[in-house]
Amino acid sequence: MAKITRSKSKGVRRAAQSRNRSANARRAKAKTAGVLDTAMGVLPFTEEQWSRIWLACIIAGGLALALFIANLAGVPAMARAHVSVMASDAGYKVRHVRVTGTERMDEREVYARALGQQSRSMPDVEIEALRTELLELPWVKDARVSLQLPDTLVIDIVERKPHAVLVRPDRLMLIDPTGRELEPISQADAEDMLKISGPGSAAQVSSLDQLLAAAPALGPHVTAAEWVGNRRWNLTFNTDQVVALPEGHEIASSALVKFARMDGQNRLIGGKVVSFDMRNPPRVYMRVPGRSETILAPEGDS
Repeated sequence: MAKITRSKSKGVRRAAQSRNRSANARRAKAKTAGVLDTAMGVLPFTEEQWSRIWLACIIAGGLALALFIANLAGVPAMARAHVSVMASDAGYKVRHVRVTGTERMDEREVYARALGQQSRSMPDVEIEALRTELLELPWVKDARVSLQLPDTLVIDIVERKPHAVLVRPDRLMLIDPTGRELEPISQADAEDMLKISGPGSAAQVSSLDQLLAAAPALGPHVTAAEWVGNRRWNLTFNTDQVVALPEGHEIASSALVKFARMDGQNRLIGGKVVSFDMRNPPRVYMRVPGRSETILAPEGDS
């Protein structure tokens, strides 16, 4: 029978490869250690400080994991509930509500929303939710909500300022400078206020203020402003005279300034003319009762 003998050369090669792999691993480890040592040498930390830093990182990671697991199990909610009960038992719950800053609005509307927080423990009071709810009230421009220990909820209201009266088909509404409706107002209470009318006029209050500011001498005489065709204004003076202004803010401002200058020269407000049509600048058409013709102001009169 033939005798089979294993080649020793293969065993030698495997041993050599194993020694090469070990040597490569030692060199890589030495290189990595060298880089870490170099980095640690550059940074201003001692070996003891590095040990503390690594320990702190490990502990922080463990706490974060623990909190994550606890949150999944509902432990924080249970802890908050326990704290709320303890605070309430210690007397830290809402027993009183104090409202400040209300001069024109009915503060009962504020109390109606704040009382939803009454008898709650202080940690359970939903401050931001209550503030958001208060901002929905027509008169409230801003609201500051705070807790005053041990048992008081404090609400400071910043009211909107009434500016004019919006004439609706069925009622009069008090509005602020932005056109926001505040509350209904009676004819008697609205007697001395600027009245604004016309579809979409509430959204044009700010532009109307800018228009009137162009001719401040006329402002005290203007009692009403009608937004016509969603494009221009008719102004009514306290003498019931009406001036029809052209489209466009700049053109309308120029026309109003021109009218103010004409009034200063000829005393138009309070005169015989009942209406001034300035829609076709630079002409001004004036209507006088009892006359069949319309008087045309000279085109050069500016």
